[in-house]
Amino acid sequence: VQLQASGGGLVQAGGALRLSCAASVRNDYELDVISWYRQAPGKRLDLVAAINRGGGTNYADSVKGRFTISRDNAKRTVYLEMNSLKPDDTAVYYCKADAKQRSSGNTRAYWGQGTLVTVSS
Repeated sequence: VQLQASGGGLVQAGGALRLSCAASVRNDYELDVISWYRQAPGKRLDLVAAINRGGGTNYADSVKGRFTISRDNAKRTVYLEMNSLKPDDTAVYYCKADAKQRSSGNTRAYWGQGTLVTVSS
């Protein structure tokens, strides 16, 4: 399983960005929960949002009402729409996919490379 994150950039406070996480998956694997995490400079890695195969979502309190996670299972891509961005949203954003190998039944996490989001005040 390989994940390719994209869409980061520099935006002014109040602006919007859309992040994408595209997964390349062998036929023996199926994607379960896909999540976005972020890490601000000098801070820990935090969960931002997650979505399961059925479309159920979970958000960090700090982004509720501003961010929307969605998923296109056919394209194996997850999106994070970020609106009303604040300087505190500045961080490197990472996507993570929990993937189950059908033959073994084992599930493990896979991480994409980060994409930097910078929100200027």
